[in-house]
Amino acid sequence: MPRPLRVFVRIVEGFNRFVGRIAMYLIFVLIGILLWSSISKAVFVPSLWTLEMAQFTMVAYYIIGGPYSIQLGSNVRMDLFYGGWSDRQKAWFDAFTVLFLMFFLVTMFIGGVSSTAYSLGHYGTEPFAFFKDLFVGFVTGGMTGAEEVLGRLERSPTAWRPYLWPIKAVICIGLILMILQALVELVKDIARIRGEEI
Repeated sequence: MPRPLRVFVRIVEGFNRFVGRIAMYLIFVLIGILLWSSISKAVFVPSLWTLEMAQFTMVAYYIIGGPYSIQLGSNVRMDLFYGGWSDRQKAWFDAFTVLFLMFFLVTMFIGGVSSTAYSLGHYGTEPFAFFKDLFVGFVTGGMTGAEEVLGRLERSPTAWRPYLWPIKAVICIGLILMILQALVELVKDIARIRGEEI
């Protein structure tokens, strides 16, 4: 395989490994939130924020840890036929099926960007143009320039009413990392088909 592809694989896998190992500790944050929820319901006045914060933490844990899970091969597979195949047959099958995964992830990312733009007050049909304008406004005018582009920020309809853009941004970041990891898996599959290892 060409050297730039090897470098790409090393950089993406190294970054996803780093992020995934940090994301693993979000499970302890989730446990702490749920423990506080139980204690506050039994002893104090129940906290309004615990259920939604637990949901946000679980989403971040799942979506940010996903690329590392793909890298480790710990995703669920149906091994009815796959387990008996040769490494080359597995590589052909994986190279074919990863294209479906990438299509799904890109579709999810486009929807995530649109949803994030909506949560920042953009109600039009061009979310990527909105983020370009937001970036240009921030670079040229700082927070004041960015505030001119932002609209009414979306909030959750619950009693706690947190802003939704942070978790939507986390989802978009996680999807970008998963798309990059899927590309890495495609490169590794092609290398295995050619009889090389990366």
